[in-house]
Amino acid sequence: MPFEIVAEAAKPTTLNIFHNLQEANDKLDAIIENSFDGIYITDGDGNTIKVNKAYELITGLKRSEVMGYNMRDLMKRNVVSVSGSLLAIQKRHAITLHQEFKTGKKALITSSPVFDKHNNITMVVTNVRDLTEIYNLKEEVARVKLPPAKSPDDLSSLREKLSLSEDLICVDENSLAVLHLANKVAALDTTVILFGETGVGKEMFAKYIYQNSTRKNKPFIKVNCGAISPSLVESELFGYERGAFTGASKNGKIGLFEAADKGTIFLDEIGELPLDMQVKLLRVLQEQEIERIGGTAPVKVDVRVIAATNRNLEEMVKEKTFRQDLYYRLMVFPISIPPLRERPDDIVPLLELYVNTFNKKYGFHKSFTPLALQFIQNYYWPGNIRELKNIVERAIIISNDDHITSEDLPFLQSEKKVSIHTKLPAETTNLKKMVEQIELEYINLAYDKYGNVREAAASLGMDPSTFVRKRKKYMADLEK
Repeated sequence: MPFEIVAEAAKPTTLNIFHNLQEANDKLDAIIENSFDGIYITDGDGNTIKVNKAYELITGLKRSEVMGYNMRDLMKRNVVSVSGSLLAIQKRHAITLHQEFKTGKKALITSSPVFDKHNNITMVVTNVRDLTEIYNLKEEVARVKLPPAKSPDDLSSLREKLSLSEDLICVDENSLAVLHLANKVAALDTTVILFGETGVGKEMFAKYIYQNSTRKNKPFIKVNCGAISPSLVESELFGYERGAFTGASKNGKIGLFEAADKGTIFLDEIGELPLDMQVKLLRVLQEQEIERIGGTAPVKVDVRVIAATNRNLEEMVKEKTFRQDLYYRLMVFPISIPPLRERPDDIVPLLELYVNTFNKKYGFHKSFTPLALQFIQNYYWPGNIRELKNIVERAIIISNDDHITSEDLPFLQSEKKVSIHTKLPAETTNLKKMVEQIELEYINLAYDKYGNVREAAASLGMDPSTFVRKRKKYMADLEK
């Protein structure tokens, strides 16, 4: 059955790429039929209206088995086990599923609803990408992958020091580079500030620096500056004398800096520290002394400061919400920790660490299937390591047997919604412009998915230069 475009004839211009609608139908039908990916199209009610050759090859299903049938009937007859098309109709946004077919092929399926001007779903276009070779290739690469180009002595030293930290995993080259910096500064007893998104493991690197310092047998005090009420910050950090204020303990109280004396204090979320407390912190860094509330004499402290923030302190200095003198005092040795998405080789080792942790905690013996691991590795991880840990625990709890599959990770699918809302033209339109709009949406989708031009272009059957040229042109046309 040909795939038809229903629209009034556009006015002839030199921009039109087809001479008439029949030619447009024939060309688009040929494009779909010759696509490397499987394509399955239903109407807005789930009735099958188009299947291409690649879909037959990947799934092992014949067109005669599905053409004209409703997806609900196909599921009842066990022709298909799950329907992305029906889920897309139900949820009204794109649905992505992992499936393995009777042919032995593993595929990534994305079903995208198409809306008309009244926001009704008129079609669902399902793309079926054969990932079997990719899975096999990644497994082969994992078997032969070489370690980072470092001397055996360096690696041995880093591994020995890593063994002191139960939660710090550094396998990826990017995280090993951070570890190398942390290792160099650990024994120097200088101020360090750690930058990075929420959940990247700033506290774990702070502990690593402490555990490899000359103060490792002295106190390690963690302070979350953003979690302390502004009215209590001073008393918590610097303490108070007895009778200093109403409600104060009759014996007074030492602050966290005094508690950390001869040791290390970790000031997390230092960007949340009030301006008046920033002045007092600067005094600690410069003079190595504090003054309790209600006190009359300074108290000497010997404390190493490690700070951390997910905020842009340089911008805060410009906005006068962070003191410039404190900023420069903290920037003695800055270390930037990359997000998890830039440390892909750390994902599986971290996952294995948390699987073991929660299996012991709950008395389970669960593990992730290869497809579930692939799904985990392909996820963007906006919440970084903290999100990974939470999701592993959640998957272990909700899975019904010892094998955690991609079906046990619906929360990841709901977090990463991708939708192409290509509305059908309401009136006479320029067919070339409509095709360009559709093409741009697929170009942007591919780029968002793969994150680089080469792989995105290959997924669409383009060469990289054509991909870049078209993307730049179509984006420029939209801005006019």
